Amino acid sequence: MIEPVPGLRLFPGMLDRAAQESLLAAVREVVRAAPLFTPRMPRSGKPFSVAMTNCGPLGWVSGRDGYRYQPVHPETGKPWPPIPAGLTAIWQTVAGCPGLPQACLVNHYAPQARMGLHVDRDERDFTAPVVSVSLGDTCVFRYGGTERKDPTRSLKLNSGDVLVIGGAARLIHHGVDRIISGTSTLLSQPGRINLTLRRVDPVDE
Repeated sequence: MIEPVPGLRLFPGMLDRAAQESLLAAVREVVRAAPLFTPRMPRSGKPFSVAMTNCGPLGWVSGRDGYRYQPVHPETGKPWPPIPAGLTAIWQTVAGCPGLPQACLVNHYAPQARMGLHVDRDERDFTAPVVSVSLGDTCVFRYGGTERKDPTRSLKLNSGDVLVIGGAARLIHHGVDRIISGTSTLLSQPGRINLTLRRVDPVDE
């Protein structure tokens, strides 16, 4: 385990190749039940460069009604499929949180996709961390402080890495600068899948 700053914990290579393949198969089942869609910025309506879907009781979406969690897919109107057991097991291993995750964002990064600096603050409680699992090509992950003007640093997230954003780092700015194509053979096409586990409500509710 590596801790670049307090609360930001990286578990390099936590998932071996077999575990990655098993998790990828589970993610494909999620996408079959809840197809990928393109979220849009609330004000401008500009589409994200990342395609996404969700699994779990709640899913994160973005559109004209703002950033929010909801229990159904925005296009099909159907409930999100359950979070795969393998992802729940990862949460229980690294999160240090008594409650289970309520949402798992499935983000698909094509080689040209990016994610600007942002803070995950749409949850009702920030006690639980955000747990991120990387599959596919390596990405350059950028992180800073709680203020947007704070200096930033970067680190590489490889396929099978698990990153925990919690504690003092729970509300830091972070994003993805770029995808490094050709760094993994896990996916059939260049790109990256990021699985982000979150708890939305306080554990005691």
